[in-house]
Amino acid sequence: MRPGRPSLRELIAGPHPDVAPLPPSVAYESGVRVLRGVPCGAVEGSRPLELDLWLPRAAPAGPAPLVLFVHGGAWRRGRRDDMGLRTRDWAPGPFARIAAAGAAVACADYRLSGEAAFPAPLDDLRTALRWLTLRSSELGIDTGRTVVWGESAGGHLASHLALTHTDPPLAGAVVWYGPSDLTTPRDGYDPADPATPEALLIGAAPAAAPDRARAASPVAHVRSDAPPFLLVHGARDTMVSCAHSEVLAAGLKDAGAPVELRTVPGADHGWYGLPDEEVEDIFAHSLGFALRLIT
Repeated sequence: MRPGRPSLRELIAGPHPDVAPLPPSVAYESGVRVLRGVPCGAVEGSRPLELDLWLPRAAPAGPAPLVLFVHGGAWRRGRRDDMGLRTRDWAPGPFARIAAAGAAVACADYRLSGEAAFPAPLDDLRTALRWLTLRSSELGIDTGRTVVWGESAGGHLASHLALTHTDPPLAGAVVWYGPSDLTTPRDGYDPADPATPEALLIGAAPAAAPDRARAASPVAHVRSDAPPFLLVHGARDTMVSCAHSEVLAAGLKDAGAPVELRTVPGADHGWYGLPDEEVEDIFAHSLGFALRLIT
């Protein structure tokens, strides 16, 4: 093969995400631009991993800080650009609102439990952060000022990432109704059941694989120098007990790490049961928390 000539594999797969040309951005309202379906990871034997990137209006102050959003779906399903049922009809949508407030938003794919077991999804988020850092000058973003924001299963991954990713450390985490402990029985959850989403995530019933279950539990990785956390959870959550956020908040507080716990009366999972204005208030509070850490 002549030097510089691509291999057959490269011709079929396309250029590596680290050097692939960026897709054209699409203008949105308020000066926001959107790049959709950007390749950000290459895993042997896996589907291509992509992200959508919402970029704020160019600012003279320099590169924009970043919100890395992690979608929910019980680690089994979900779309990278979905912040949950109650935000799907917003116009403008939640990511456009964040970008209009001055922060870029990366909505990243990760491998689901039917594709690979934990820690694969966490590895994929690290890969997305690495790619964003590598291409940051082209994108006009500063990944040294990153808040991770996740909902439900994405909240679990966001918590884990914030507690374990140290190069560079994240600036904070916003977690909506995320699981934090895979080891403890709670209402509707039995660690001995091999068919739960948690069991599918780690590849075994948590009770049968306690080391794996503990390693996958954010509460087991609490540290005194953890970044600030905002934990928001419905008091009447029937899918992920509010105790998950309470236990994580207590662990962070005991370790001396900054944490704010907001328990929402009357709210079930996904903010089901709340009036629209209260969901808007939760979003505004969460966005304000993130922006205070990175702007």
